[in-house]
Amino acid sequence: MKTLPDFKLETHFSKWEFEAKYHLTASDAESVSLRELLTMASSEEREEFEGMWLGYTQTFGAPDLREAIATTYESRSASEVLCFAGASEGIFAANSVILDRNSHAIVVTPNYQSHETLPLAICEATGVPLDPTDGWSLDIDRVAAAIRPNTRLITINFPHNPTGAILSIDRYQALIELCRLRGIYILHDEIFNGLGPTGTKHLPLVADLYERGLSLGVMSKSYGLPGLRIGWIACQEAELLSKMERLKHYLSICNSGPSERLAKIALLHSDQLLARNCAIVDENLPKWHAFFERHSDLFDWRRPEGACTAFPRYMGPGGVDAFAERLVRESGVLVLPGNIYSSELGRTPEDHFRIGLGRRGLDEGLAAFDEHLARATPR
Repeated sequence: MKTLPDFKLETHFSKWEFEAKYHLTASDAESVSLRELLTMASSEEREEFEGMWLGYTQTFGAPDLREAIATTYESRSASEVLCFAGASEGIFAANSVILDRNSHAIVVTPNYQSHETLPLAICEATGVPLDPTDGWSLDIDRVAAAIRPNTRLITINFPHNPTGAILSIDRYQALIELCRLRGIYILHDEIFNGLGPTGTKHLPLVADLYERGLSLGVMSKSYGLPGLRIGWIACQEAELLSKMERLKHYLSICNSGPSERLAKIALLHSDQLLARNCAIVDENLPKWHAFFERHSDLFDWRRPEGACTAFPRYMGPGGVDAFAERLVRESGVLVLPGNIYSSELGRTPEDHFRIGLGRRGLDEGLAAFDEHLARATPR
């Protein structure tokens, strides 16, 4: 494997996430405290956590946790779930096991960087851009044209980070049929499934629909529990899961036992957590909409279909990268500029920036954003 490049998003967050006063670009829902999560638990679930043995756990993940994860699918069982230390470990494992130097991969752009840089470190890859003039949708004909005889993996992400777009069901089914005909794996990054404004229609999970579909899930985003570092891949192909499990022996070996207990509690009470987090998105959407209405000369805004991020366009002077830099340095307001989503696989929109809708306390940040624009933007 080639040396991996600097992870632009994580480097940006390493510099600013805990320094900026107003974090307006988070992709995770509002988290809860340990006390709040345990309040949801039954007495038996709480005792499982407080009385647990602090030894190694199973590499595949605790059986009861995997059973809880399996209930989020229509027809998957615990034996078809492999747990990871967060989603990133799962992304690494899937690419490392499915691809080799003679393979070819296809990824959508813009993307979470590891979906692109990991396959590129192993083999050749092609990017297929989402179309901003078509609601950030995916052109299945362009995917078909990108397929080669050695294409082994196609990676998608809906609801999409950063745009919040969701692929239409007919295009989703067409993509699955295309991959089925060619025997191509689909890695679907589904970490925002279940999160979005009222009325969001999420896609069926790919592991339920396709025998070579890998469903990537995590506790971090929709559930708002990134501190647990619990992710998973669900897949119908037992041998592929076994290969990823053996690779995990070189990575985390196993998950944190306390995190597994807490993740199980969260999944058993997922309706409560998801309802809370979706309500926050509902509360924040009109606030962002009003903000962009006030500044319609500077921004072009499209309401996200799901998740808790959006990707508005900056139309002001100086370019979005310089704008975002001034915004955080002068006013403590953090957004993600378009250069974070640049790609080696083709052009990506250079005039957009990512915002977050999933956390509480938005009012103060928007007020600071308004004040910054009043000071800095000539009218």
